[in-house]
Amino acid sequence: MSGIENLDLQSIVADIHRDLTPRLGEGKVADYIPQLARVDPQSFGIAIVGVDGQVYKAGDAEVPFSIQSISKVFTLTLALGKHGENIWKRVGREPSGSAFNSIVQLEHEHGVPRNPFINAGAIAITDLVLAGHTPREAIGEIVRFIRYLADDEDIVIDHEVAKSEAATGYRNFALANFMRSFGKLDHPVELVLGTYFHQCALSMTCVQLAKAGLFLAASGTNPLSHHSVVTSQRARRINALMLTCGHYDGSGDFAYRVGLPGKSGVGGGILCVAPGKASVAVWSPGLNHNGNSLLGSRALEMLASRTGWSVFGA
Repeated sequence: MSGIENLDLQSIVADIHRDLTPRLGEGKVADYIPQLARVDPQSFGIAIVGVDGQVYKAGDAEVPFSIQSISKVFTLTLALGKHGENIWKRVGREPSGSAFNSIVQLEHEHGVPRNPFINAGAIAITDLVLAGHTPREAIGEIVRFIRYLADDEDIVIDHEVAKSEAATGYRNFALANFMRSFGKLDHPVELVLGTYFHQCALSMTCVQLAKAGLFLAASGTNPLSHHSVVTSQRARRINALMLTCGHYDGSGDFAYRVGLPGKSGVGGGILCVAPGKASVAVWSPGLNHNGNSLLGSRALEMLASRTGWSVFGA
């Protein structure tokens, strides 16, 4: 993987933004969540935060957006901190090969979700984070953790998005009730999903998101504060799950084209990690058929090509 010191990263992000500007608006906004349907489909931002703390950005990198499933990286980190390797009794570590909200797969596997990044798996993880807490306390813990990671007290939950998700989240209610029927959730479905919808409604900018993910690029330690977030082994394992499972049934294609751990969200954001180099966040609301940001994926493919960053070698 090429180094960071000899790259003009500001020129690279500016060039990527310029090259993709003619394609703004491509893809389909996640209109099944009414509040997300209102987002400007022409939005596009990209931010890189190096392990040295330098920030490189272009476009709408300072515009907040709903991070949605990217939040699953942070709740997984919290759950691992609370319960350690015991969480793998509740959720698997394999790519799904199915849609992120598949019920068929969950039934076939007796209520054990395939991985922590599909919806059912993330709901199971939220159930673990909820242990010993009320939903309000758990939501507060999640927000405080992400503010701590990003060193930014301005990160908030968009309550209108949370309300919109709760009003239309029938499939998530079905998944949660299904797991509860198999004894795979400890808490009442309404409490788990109330917490889950709020974590998905976190509103962040590309710069804030890239800063929050920086510990995964630096062996589990925030290189700016020098605080240890997780062990280097745990950071490596979270990155491995992001690489293999972070883009639902498009994870293999993302690994093929980009070659870096990443986690997408239906708000159009993607958090990507170049281990030892940088954390990257992109945002473009139009999604491809897998539910991943169409231009965001393309931007990261261009970035990997122009920097030589890939876990598989330059």
